[in-house]
Amino acid sequence: MIKISPSILSADFARLGEEIRAVELAGADAIHVDVMDGHFVPNLTLGPPVISSLAKVAQKPLDVHVMVAPIDHCIDDYIQAGAHYLTIHAEATVHADRALNRIREKGAKAGISINPGTPVTVLQDLLHLTDLVLIMSVNPGFGGQSFIPRALDKIRAVRRMIDEQGLSVELQVDGGIKPDNIFAAAQAGADFFVAGSAVFSQPDYRSVIERMKENGNAGKKARQ
Repeated sequence: MIKISPSILSADFARLGEEIRAVELAGADAIHVDVMDGHFVPNLTLGPPVISSLAKVAQKPLDVHVMVAPIDHCIDDYIQAGAHYLTIHAEATVHADRALNRIREKGAKAGISINPGTPVTVLQDLLHLTDLVLIMSVNPGFGGQSFIPRALDKIRAVRRMIDEQGLSVELQVDGGIKPDNIFAAAQAGADFFVAGSAVFSQPDYRSVIERMKENGNAGKKARQ
């Protein structure tokens, strides 16, 4: 079964606790938290103190995607704040091997992400250190962007790499995921989906999450 992680970047920031409870009741499998530093990406969001507050509310795992460079010095802070998954960018460190090992040593699940312009080959020697790979299907920094079709090729390539190495690594996609394109992304090999505006722009969170799971599971079945 695929998993859906609604991104609170598109939620009502004045009601984050209520929004988290609402999507959890609607069927969310995790809560995606986008951390942006205004340097690695052209936006600024929240940091460890807010994540610590969210961790007191969330019943589902906090799926923290850190768009911060350099990242190495603040890994511990985000894990201590409550990150269950901590996903860093391959482009944000020159010591990805060390950073991923550190995440695991501190007790979180280690994720690594690549931007649309980064080749999948950078992941080849890092997959064995990861629990999750995140393919960005938009350029990071803002919500509400359109899915970049070429991301499907990258999903297929990374799925092959994971399978060839015989690893149990979740393959996540973030950016422009909606009920009408999740089938193709799941068929390509993804099994964990971030959805922001597609969920929070709708009045009925449960309806859209159920449609995404139905379409995504159909795509995964088609791949198998």
